[in-house]
Formats: sequence, structure tokens, C-alpha cells
Amino acid sequence: MLIGEVARYSGVSARMLRHYEALGLVRPTGRTGAGYREYADEDIRRIFHVESLRSLGLSLREVGRALDAPGFAPSELVEDLIRQSQGRIAAETELLTRLRRIGSAEPAGWQDVLQIVALLQALGSHSPGTRQRAALSSASSAEEAPVPVEALVEAVLGEADPIVEGALRWALARSGDGGLPLLARGLGSPVAEVRRRAVRSVAELPGGEATALLREALADSDVAVRRCAALELGARGVADAVPTLVDMVVEEVNDVDAADALSTLAGRPALADRITGLLVERLAHSAAQPSARRRLAQALADIPGTTASDALTELSHDEDRAVALTATYVLGMREARADGP
Repeated sequence: MLIGEVARYSGVSARMLRHYEALGLVRPTGRTGAGYREYADEDIRRIFHVESLRSLGLSLREVGRALDAPGFAPSELVEDLIRQSQGRIAAETELLTRLRRIGSAEPAGWQDVLQIVALLQALGSHSPGTRQRAALSSASSAEEAPVPVEALVEAVLGEADPIVEGALRWALARSGDGGLPLLARGLGSPVAEVRRRAVRSVAELPGGEATALLREALADSDVAVRRCAALELGARGVADAVPTLVDMVVEEVNDVDAADALSTLAGRPALADRITGLLVERLAHSAAQPSARRRLAQALADIPGTTASDALTELSHDEDRAVALTATYVLGMREARADGP
């Protein structure tokens, strides 16, 4: 078969076939009387072998080694090709993600595109200072320039530096509530630390959708997630947070903030008795822990109602002097408020 026929049959151009010959990859078996290349069936099979190996990403040099080296073992070469392919896929995926984020920010012109690219590069920096400056810059210009919310969410969920995380949360809050669906995914992460960052970010956002996510977070398996959600829900007047807030007072974890949240909730008469009941119940179970009783007495300070006053009166006779003094002081404050100026 002549070279033109081989080219039509194999789909490999005559020019490439001559290149294969020059490299020693495929040499036609014979020549016609007029000196034209003539390919035998075995030559054509080798052409298909060359093309098959090229389709795997092998260079022509690697193809020649694979076909001609005695005892050639392909496993090492295949593994190397896998690594190269994975690298290319990762690079292309990163580029695709960046392009999508630029598109989602809806830039109005190339200046916006350049600003977004600079922000994405800064958020991916190894320097915490650079990441923090990028977050602060994004927050300060949120109203004038488009912000890639998805990039901010990914950054805040993966940020290990608490200062940078705080800046990112602020930037995210300034960008609106568009990141809530992505933060909801973060709350479903199998990694507890990611869920903690997600709930801290959700707590910065107002509105019913954010409150609903915080309610769900109260059932999280991680205690830090539950506590963060409870503090914010307490400030939002959500009664579901009460049991966790009481636990925080007992366990001395952000107990002052938890007591403040309970005080806010107790402003609703229907909740005041419930909160008092839980605090008194915990007093009964904390008899051997004077420090817990003292914190519970302090938490009762701003809970209205006679039940809270009765509990404080009992605590004013507590065997632990610090608990008794605390309860007595709190009772005095309540009486002073009741008497008025």
C-alpha cells in the first residue's frame, strides 16, 4: 500500500508518516519499482500502535521506547502519565473555578475583572497579612465593586488564622446573603472545624434564612457549633437556644455572654419561667460545685419573677460563702431595681 492510501486508511497524514519514518518509528517495508514507499500490513499495524500510544499522552520518543525496548514494562510510564493527567486536570479545574467566580460576580468591565483576579490571588496567598488585607479591601469596596461571594465563602471555611477569618466574615456579611447556600453546605461538612467557621459566618448575617440555619446548628454533634449558634439565636430571641445557653453558664463557657442572652430572652414573660425553671433545676444538680452555683446565681440576676427571687434567697444561705455573698448581692440589686430611683 502506497503512502497516500495509508494516509487515507489510517487517518495519519502523509507528512506525519514521513516524520515517523525519519524518527525510525515506522519504516515502510519496501519500495515500488518507481521508488515509492510501500507499506506492508505489519507496517500499518505499527502505525495504529503508534497512534494508540500517542492517544494516551506519550511523546513520540516514549512511543518508540515502548514499542522497541526489549522487556519494556509499561506500569511506571502509565503511572507517570496518570500523574501528568491529574496535574493538568487540577490546573484546568482551578482555571474553570476562577472563571466561574469571575462570571458570578458579574463584572461590568475589564477593570472589574482585573480587580476580581487580584482579589482571588490575594485570598490564595500563603501570607495571612495578604489574605487579611484582601478581605478588608473586599469589604470596604463591596458596594462599589463586584465581589466573588463563592471565593469569600471558600476562603472563610478554610481559614485557620482567627484574625483573617474575622476579616473574611466581615467581608462576607458586607456582600449580602448570597453566600448562605454555600455556608449551609459548610454546616454539613464532615469536618467539625469547617462547621464551626460556617456557623460563625452565618451568625454575622441577618434574616430568617440565617436564623433557620442557626436553628439546625443547635443539633450539631460538635458542642462548639451548638454554642455559637445558641449565643446568636439568644440575641435573636429564639427560645430553642435556652437549654444550650444554660449549659454554657454551668460549664463556664462564654458564661457571661450566655447569661446576657438568657436575660434578653427572659424579657418575654412566657420564657422567663421556663428559663428560671432550667436554672433552678441545674442548681439542684450542681450542689457539689460551688463555682457553678455562683454562676447560676449571677445568671438569675436579670430573670424576672418570684421563682428566680426564691431561688436566690435560698442561695443566699448557701454553705459556700462566695455563693451566698453573690446571691445576696444579686438579691439586693433586684430589690433596688424594684424600688426604683
